[in-house]
Amino acid sequence: MKIIGFEKLTLVDYPEKVAAILFTGGCNMRCPYCHNGELVLHPDLFPPFSDDKIFSYLKKRKGVLDAVVISGGEPTLQSGLKEYVKKIKDTGLLVKLDTNGTRPDVVEDLVSSSLLDYVAMDVKNSLESYAMTCGVEDFDTSSVEETISFLKEGRVAYEFRTTVTRETHAEKNFISLASLLEGAEAYYLQNFVPNENTIVKGFSPMSYEELNNYMGILRKTIGNVQLRNI
Repeated sequence: MKIIGFEKLTLVDYPEKVAAILFTGGCNMRCPYCHNGELVLHPDLFPPFSDDKIFSYLKKRKGVLDAVVISGGEPTLQSGLKEYVKKIKDTGLLVKLDTNGTRPDVVEDLVSSSLLDYVAMDVKNSLESYAMTCGVEDFDTSSVEETISFLKEGRVAYEFRTTVTRETHAEKNFISLASLLEGAEAYYLQNFVPNENTIVKGFSPMSYEELNNYMGILRKTIGNVQLRNI
């Protein structure tokens, strides 16, 4: 595992837990509004953190930390992910995985091996708008659909989440998403926050009124729908 980002403390990335975040580099998507553009496009520019440094910190702060979040980039592309997660679990900390859902086999294996305590899956958009939103021409959504179906089985605590921009999302998308994610445990709409690290410039957030309208659509089929970044 190559860890190229390390945030030692966060109160917002694992619900109701105090966590550290580890970032991997590289991704199989090119979402134009991605706020970790450098991690995605130029992971080799970042020197990796040593295992000794990371695990020394985790063990030292075990009384303060509840969990570790593995994010990216896309962590499921890392060949050593399973062994790395097991090493974290052996410290007694919980593990949350952030994923785009394109490697359902990896997610299912980690859950089946009791190595994950929480999964956050980024659902980029309605299926018909996925390619445009994730920046991959002719994107095949079958892997995403498989991961969604697996998580909805409830074998691990999970959430779905969508980063919403004015340029990529509209009401019709959330009508489709209400069907795709029907019965989900939790779904978060994350309003886009403008920053200088996006892959493509020119994206903008939605108003509270617009997001509230989308929540009303989604709550017809999903019980727990919340907003972030408002």
